[in-house]
Amino acid sequence: MKHQARKRFGQNFLVDQQVISRIISSINPTKDQLLVEIGPGRAALTQPLLATGAELHLVEIDRDLAAVLQKMLLLSPNGQLHVADALKIDFEELLQGRPFRLIGNLPYNISTPLLFHVLKWQSQIIDMHFMLQKELVDRMCSSPGTKAWGRLAIMCQYHCKVSRLFDVPPHAFSPAPKVQSSIVKLVPHSSPPVDIPSMKQFQSLVTQVFNHRRKTLRNCLKGILDTEQIESLGIDPGLRPEMLDIEAFAALSRLMD
Repeated sequence: MKHQARKRFGQNFLVDQQVISRIISSINPTKDQLLVEIGPGRAALTQPLLATGAELHLVEIDRDLAAVLQKMLLLSPNGQLHVADALKIDFEELLQGRPFRLIGNLPYNISTPLLFHVLKWQSQIIDMHFMLQKELVDRMCSSPGTKAWGRLAIMCQYHCKVSRLFDVPPHAFSPAPKVQSSIVKLVPHSSPPVDIPSMKQFQSLVTQVFNHRRKTLRNCLKGILDTEQIESLGIDPGLRPEMLDIEAFAALSRLMD
C-alpha cells in the first residue's frame, strides 16, 4: 500500500516483517474475539489480524488511507472501517458494550491523551497492545523513587497491569522516527488496586503534586492538606511526590475527601 506519511498525523509506518510477526504472536488473536485497531496505516498489522477471522474494527483518521483500507476490506467480511479521530470516539457506542481487545501503533504526538481517553473504557477492554515511544513506556512501567515516576505511571498502573514486551528500533519503520519504540501490554484490573473516594479527586491530586514535582509534599499541598494531616497518614511531608506509591496517593485522596 503506497501512501506518503503525514507529519500532522504523526505517521511512521511499520514495515519490518519480523517485528510485525512478533507483535501478532504477542497479541495471539483468535477467531472468536472482537478487536479494535487504532491507526491501521498501511495495514501492516491489519492484514494478519484479519487473517485470523476475528471481527476487526479499524479506526483511521486519514481519509486517503481510509479509502485504500476500505477497498481492502471489500474482500474481508470480518473487517469494518470507522473514519474517525480516536481521541473522540465512544467505544461503548461503537461496539454496543461488547468486550474488546485494543491494538495500535499510536502516533507519538497524541499518545498520552489517547491513553487517558481509552482508559475510560477499561471495564469493557480485555487488554491493550500498543506501539509507543520507548521513553513513554519507560514512564508507564516506572516505580516510585525514580525520576520517571509520575502522573502517567500512577494512572496507568491504577487502571491496569502494565508490561513492556519488547523494543522496536527506528529502522523498522518508514519513515524512520528519531526515537526508539516499545511494545507495551496493558491488562485492566478486575478490581481497583487501591480504594479512592473519587476518580476526579484522585486525578486532581496526582496532577497537582506532579505539576510541582521538585517541591516537597508540604509545599505541593499547601492550602489543601496541612503538615499534621499528611503526617497522620505516616507520610513524611518533606518527601517529594516521586517517592510516594499509589497507596500513599490514595490515602491522601481519602483524607481530602
